[in-house]
Amino acid sequence: MSTFKVNLDQRNDASPFLWVLVDPDRFEESNLNFILDPNLASILSGFLVGSSLQTTSSYDQFLENFRTKTILPLVLFPGSGMQISSHADGLLLLTLISGRNPEYLIGQHVAYAASLRDSGLELIPTGYLLIDGGKSTTAHYMTQTLPIPSDKPDIAAITALAGSQLGLKVIYLDCGSGALRPVSEAMVAAVRQAVDLPIIVGGGINSAEQILALRQAGADWIVVGTAIEQNPAILTEITYKLRAKALGSEAHPPRVG
Repeated sequence: MSTFKVNLDQRNDASPFLWVLVDPDRFEESNLNFILDPNLASILSGFLVGSSLQTTSSYDQFLENFRTKTILPLVLFPGSGMQISSHADGLLLLTLISGRNPEYLIGQHVAYAASLRDSGLELIPTGYLLIDGGKSTTAHYMTQTLPIPSDKPDIAAITALAGSQLGLKVIYLDCGSGALRPVSEAMVAAVRQAVDLPIIVGGGINSAEQILALRQAGADWIVVGTAIEQNPAILTEITYKLRAKALGSEAHPPRVG
């Protein structure tokens, strides 16, 4: 079970489990009212901040400003060692165990180890697995790695197991921003059977039904990003449907968008 101050173990259905991925390059201030809505408190755990390719030079300033908007945890989801800021609470220390590029297995870690030591951030050693979501993504291009085929849950499971044996504390299954489909329930279930670690799932998720299915399969954290960028009001619909499901209600949610 999780021993981190940033709570990673969300297997209790009564706990918040949804994380919003915020890309500073694409974030719109007008979306704040939606993602900071107090009505989301029952499902929203916090915010992941980062991107595979950073084009803005005001990353640290963005986080400093965002920190003043919410008391929820801010966890860095860095595309490189350049995305480090002391204005966050923690950092997913990603090791790309699905790939064979040494830069993302150890190179970046060595280059920025001293900066991370002095940052004051809670470091969360994370086994990162890129999964095929139906299209090539920025993460694939930047890391120069092939994703695990979506119909090969056994590869994901044994890779996650290897990561746990190396001492990694979290497994992140990610199809990448803008994926056409999310990680399959079968893959999540296979990984859950292989490791007793918190599992994060992201990429291509855009509905309450997908979230519920992935949670049922064994995911602890669900990360939603692109769908909210395109229509932040979808959070209201997701929250309504999740609550209705918990109450056994089939009522239709309010229209959003």
